[in-house]
Amino acid sequence: MKEVSKSQSLKPNGVGVSRILKAFSCSIQGFKLAYIYESAFRQELLICAILFPLSFVISSGLFNWLGLVISLLFLLFAEVVNSAIEALADRISTEHHVLIGRAKDLGSAAVLIAFVVLLLIWFSSAYIYFSK
Repeated sequence: MKEVSKSQSLKPNGVGVSRILKAFSCSIQGFKLAYIYESAFRQELLICAILFPLSFVISSGLFNWLGLVISLLFLLFAEVVNSAIEALADRISTEHHVLIGRAKDLGSAAVLIAFVVLLLIWFSSAYIYFSK
């Protein structure tokens, strides 16, 4: 088996700073595609756009604010991963298959967990804010 030196890469995106820039470009493209093709992502992005400014009002400190913002990002993260799983599964087959159905359901469960985390953090922060 041929050894690969540090200056070589098995991936087409290269190495070093150029790889980071290409990865960043791919990430931006991923956000654009999520916005264009995924209505759930657009809905959750709207929720984030509404709640983010509110986070400055209801947070009781820096770490509480970070928790509020991280919960918003975690929701978007889960939705992007779920959308990626669904796109890949649909590429493989749109016919019903137990394993593809399982993959899609697990991705959906990840979004639900992220949403519950968001609700717990935001409701507890709102409770503290309004009980002052």
